[in-house]
Amino acid sequence: MFEGTLVADQEQAEIRLALARLRQEHADFDAAINAMESVGCDRLQVQRMKKKKLMIKDRLQDLEDQVIPDIIA
Repeated sequence: MFEGTLVADQEQAEIRLALARLRQEHADFDAAINAMESVGCDRLQVQRMKKKKLMIKDRLQDLEDQVIPDIIA
């Protein structure tokens, strides 16, 4: 039973690390998009960046759902 808990704890730690990395990547994309918009970059390029940022946000949500289960009271 202890080994199962250890594996679960390790998986949780890996998920939390992935979450931290994705949050940073999301913030980096946000900053890049803001900078691109402020200097008037190509709208298509900005849209592509926004799409990538949204994909990161979706992945973040998926991982957060694994760490924080839905509890319906």
